[in-house]
Amino acid sequence: MGCRHENTDNSEIERKPEWLKVRLPNSREFWDVKQLMEGKKLFTVCEEAHCPNRYECWNEGTATFMIGGERCTRACGFCAVKTAKPLPLDPQEPQHVADAVVQMKLRHAVITMVTRDDLPDGAAAHFAETIRAVRRASPSTIIEVLVSDLNEKASSIETLMAARPHIFGHNLETVERLSPFVRFRAQYRRSLCVLKMALDSVQGKVATKSGIMLGLGETEDELFQSMDDLLEHGVTVLTLGQYLRPTKNHLPVVKYIHPDDFARYEEIARTKGFKHVASGPLVRSSYHAANFRPEEDVLEAINEDLRRAGEL
Repeated sequence: MGCRHENTDNSEIERKPEWLKVRLPNSREFWDVKQLMEGKKLFTVCEEAHCPNRYECWNEGTATFMIGGERCTRACGFCAVKTAKPLPLDPQEPQHVADAVVQMKLRHAVITMVTRDDLPDGAAAHFAETIRAVRRASPSTIIEVLVSDLNEKASSIETLMAARPHIFGHNLETVERLSPFVRFRAQYRRSLCVLKMALDSVQGKVATKSGIMLGLGETEDELFQSMDDLLEHGVTVLTLGQYLRPTKNHLPVVKYIHPDDFARYEEIARTKGFKHVASGPLVRSSYHAANFRPEEDVLEAINEDLRRAGEL
């Protein structure tokens, strides 16, 4: 049975099922993280994108840094990050992120970005400097990045990958048929190419990761085809989560996928060949990201390249 849901009663579909309820912040750790981010003038995708897991993650002392400002140059139909003319990049931001990683004692840091189509390199150089700043401050931290498509510009991808993140993430977001309606300016095939270009630019010495939102009207066959497409382009880490409508100005939820279906999709994805899969209603790209660690041969290859470059 596919995921398509024909119910047109918006009041019915807007009522979230029990399994999507989240707990509110209740710990010192939550407020410590919030105070740290505000003190260093850092943004998190947790807050900007209204992530339902931000209370859980911040209670655990983890957060996903969002660099490049809080204004995005695109207006995707699913995303709560504000669309506006971006402000200039903050040259102190890379060091501020690095300081926060040290203060939070992160063994796994996730860094994402707004799309900066206003900049010739899409902010790739700024992102690369942030990676390097984190590595200088905390050499043992696994660095995971979640980037825009950088307009599929090879020089921008190479600039970012030269800083050698351990995990390169770029989200497919939805199936090919729905992509034109869900993602402003982004393209399904372009995203696949970006993932492969990042992998090829470092001769496979990186783990690549992508995520898909469910409940936008995709069928199961389309979802499985997207899994196959990602595997064909070298992606080994997959996240599957429920799309939640940030506001009434965003795309409506077509269906709430049951947790049992998410569990089944995870099993299917693993059978297809993904090395790590996180699948559930509240799963997001960086949810429990530290549960995945790149294979030791990949980590050693990255470290060897960094040593040769004098960066480690």
